[in-house]
Amino acid sequence: MKLPTFEDIWQNSLQWQPTEKQLEKWEQLYQEILLINRQINLTRITEPQDFWEKHLWDSLAGVIGLDFLQYKDSLKVIDIGTGAGFPGLPISIVFPHWKLTLLDSTQKKIKVINLFLEALKLSNSQTVIGRAEDIGHLKEHRETYDLGLIRAVGEPSVCAEYVLPFLKVGGTGVLYRGNWEKEEELNLKTALKQLGGKIVTVKQFQTPLTKSIRHFIYIKKVALTSERFPRSVGVPKQKPL
Repeated sequence: MKLPTFEDIWQNSLQWQPTEKQLEKWEQLYQEILLINRQINLTRITEPQDFWEKHLWDSLAGVIGLDFLQYKDSLKVIDIGTGAGFPGLPISIVFPHWKLTLLDSTQKKIKVINLFLEALKLSNSQTVIGRAEDIGHLKEHRETYDLGLIRAVGEPSVCAEYVLPFLKVGGTGVLYRGNWEKEEELNLKTALKQLGGKIVTVKQFQTPLTKSIRHFIYIKKVALTSERFPRSVGVPKQKPL
């Protein structure tokens, strides 16, 4: 199985196109995942078109074409709860001058991602094993990142509590979501007041193949986050702000 390239869809949906080198790296990543998936269940999304849309297009749609990001700078980026390496891995391929940290609490997944980083020679990326609630308090990670990425792991206020402590003041958090309700926005605004952030913009997309609704919520860190956050492991999900 080979990945489709869909250059026209990239162009029409994001006004952007991957280079030949990026397409080759994505294909290599895909083949590595198919191989490892025979041994461990890393991702159930393995059909070429599904993989392209849900792992590649979705990962990039969250970070491409933003007028408030300085793309040429060497941005420090953290992918919180990276799982099989998304959105972090496709982004590290497209932006080799960014420095990425892929964080996950599952040792097995991080071991596999390390194999991918080696196979694809992605020297701009590193992995960290741990929970966001713990790692977010460590000096080497707290308030040191320009960009924080988090795919839906619960309520938006929970995602915000995970991501804001990692960001520098002025940094941006990207919440990858499916649907987006007015009530969620109100709850998120309440949480952000406590965390030192504000909503910058919300982008809505229809995914190019399956026509599903996707939202990307961009939050900016405007003040230092209180040392109280993130609260201890499990608490943000049990008692959302």
